[in-house]
Amino acid sequence: MKGTILRIERTSIHDGTGLRTVVFMKGCPLRCIWCSTPESHNIKIEKGYLSNKCSGCGICINSCPEEALSFSLNNRIVIDKDRCKMNLLCYERCPNNAYKKYGKIMTVSELINEISKDEIFYFHSEGGVTFSGGEPLLQSEFLSKVMEQCKRLGIHVAMETCLFAPFKNISKILPYLDDLYVDIKHMDSNKHKKYTGVDNSMILENILKIDDTDYPIDIYIRIPLIPTINDSKENLLSTINFCRNIKKLKEIEILPYHRLGIETYKNLGLEYKLSDIKVPTTTVIQEIGDFMTANSQGIRIRIGGSLVE
Repeated sequence: MKGTILRIERTSIHDGTGLRTVVFMKGCPLRCIWCSTPESHNIKIEKGYLSNKCSGCGICINSCPEEALSFSLNNRIVIDKDRCKMNLLCYERCPNNAYKKYGKIMTVSELINEISKDEIFYFHSEGGVTFSGGEPLLQSEFLSKVMEQCKRLGIHVAMETCLFAPFKNISKILPYLDDLYVDIKHMDSNKHKKYTGVDNSMILENILKIDDTDYPIDIYIRIPLIPTINDSKENLLSTINFCRNIKKLKEIEILPYHRLGIETYKNLGLEYKLSDIKVPTTTVIQEIGDFMTANSQGIRIRIGGSLVE
């Protein structure tokens, strides 16, 4: 069995307890307009064009069998996405590394071998592996096989997810899951659909279904805080009220908005739709953290990795 992996990051301290290896899987059913990893949307392998590295030599144009590449008026490459078949000859032959490959096909055993390389760090830091994305549940069959092998090796398993998936897919991985990190992007279903492409009913139902199982899974709710979109007191209070019903809940974490993925949008020839939104100041984020703590009724609140006292 094979899966499509975007990348693997090692010794992370922001994706669960201890030091963690984070496996970013490719493919996502949502299209959040603030997404910082647009290269994770498509489950297929993709390529990006880094115009600042291009010398205009034309080797890629001559290498493309589909004739999908051409020069623009300013001597930069234009990719005809309708003709491009992703044979990646341009990526392989470019002398300046002006093309970037997003994604890699891996077998279960290949991925397990990569994860196992960091076992010494897991042991000493009480860490483990975290599956992220994209959306890991889009490859639930492959994911369940990898998680099963991790548990046999005694590796702590966490998953970061939007939980927009049929529950039958989720049930495949529950026996092997220790920690679950779930984004609640907006409590208003219509606004959730406006900004992510889907409504939130399946997501909220799945959280409660998992909470009702007998599996000893710790649930962490995350709120990607996007100014003018979901940072209103009304939405934050609504999120807290929903979270009060989650018996397995450990805490709510606020993830402040950032703009780290803008360059990737450019590489993929995509439009970034929040170019006018500003990153919130430390003062604004702290005020929101204080507001949530005052209204949390005992639920722990964390901002960007630090607990709000």
